[in-house]
Order: sequence, then C-alpha cells, then structure tokens
Amino acid sequence: MGTRDRTHRWWAVAACAGLVAFECSRAAAQGCAMCYQNAAASGAPGREALRHGILILLVPAVSLFAAICALIYRRRDPAG
Repeated sequence: MGTRDRTHRWWAVAACAGLVAFECSRAAAQGCAMCYQNAAASGAPGREALRHGILILLVPAVSLFAAICALIYRRRDPAG
C-alpha cells in the first residue's frame, strides 16, 4: 500500500468521524412530542423497558451493518 493510499484512507476516516461528531448533537434532538409524553407518563418501569428495548433493537442493526462491512472488506479487489 502506497503513501498516497494511506493518505486518502486517513482523510476518509477523518471525514467520517467529523460527520458523525457533527450529527450526533442533531440526532439526540430528534423525537416526536407524543412519544416523549407517552414515555414520560409511563413511570420508571416503563422508561426502563423503553431503554432496554432500544438497546435490544440496536443489536441486530449493528450486527447487520458489521456483516455487510465485513463482506465488502473480504470481497475487495486486492489489485486496486
């Protein structure tokens, strides 16, 4: 791998990290008022169940994303 390839990869990773850091604050502000009111009225057990549900639903999404990335990495063109 040449120096130019490493430089391009470094810039790509830096750009992705910057975009994620920039958008995280906006993503935290998303949500509908009705969902917020419903969760707030459900009490402590309901809020805890919602937190667990979010984490449980996060696992398949992250697993699928990682599997697709692994598949793309394994099938890359070694000459390119």
